[in-house]
Amino acid sequence: MAKVELSNAIQDYLKELYKLHSAGERATTTTVARRMRVSPPSATAMIKKLAELGLVEHTPYRGATLTDEGERTALEVVRHHRLLEQYLAQSLGLSLDEVHAEADRLEHALSEELEAHIDRTLGYPTHDPHGDPIPDANLRMAEGEVRPLATLAEGDEATIRRVPDGDGDLLRYLSRLRLTPGRKVRVAGIEPFGGPLTIAVGSSRHPISRELAGLIGVA
Repeated sequence: MAKVELSNAIQDYLKELYKLHSAGERATTTTVARRMRVSPPSATAMIKKLAELGLVEHTPYRGATLTDEGERTALEVVRHHRLLEQYLAQSLGLSLDEVHAEADRLEHALSEELEAHIDRTLGYPTHDPHGDPIPDANLRMAEGEVRPLATLAEGDEATIRRVPDGDGDLLRYLSRLRLTPGRKVRVAGIEPFGGPLTIAVGSSRHPISRELAGLIGVA
């Protein structure tokens, strides 16, 4: 049986559903609509279509989950996207805030042959510039434990391993503070009653909110 050619929109939905699942969030219609920046009726129609294609299982009021085939397809798109991000950063020198949008534009046009060539040329990278794992050619993810920066105690030191990848303004802000993957940091202070954390990077100190600290992965 010939493989069905999936539209770019379908692939985008599958990738977003995978990311929601990876983050431990339920893929409700409302959540999916917000992440895809569409109306809830549009998200509902697409989820029903994905279910008809056997790519998701949908239970009303409980959300959508990827089937094995849906997850495999999502991982292929994730692999394309993250390999392209790494190529754009490592080979072309694009910044953290630039690579995501460019990879979004290119991921659907990437052939399997070019994907394999990029992977080989880059030395089979296991993580993209934001620290997210890149599925290998067999769609297996590299193992690696990270925890939120917000969970560290005052005086703790760690290395940043992961930052959010979808918000250009946020990435430019983090880059300005040097809170990027590979940087060693120390929690220099924690304000009480839910106040900000002070993060030391070298000789610099930066107050950041607990919410932001919760989005930065360290090890």
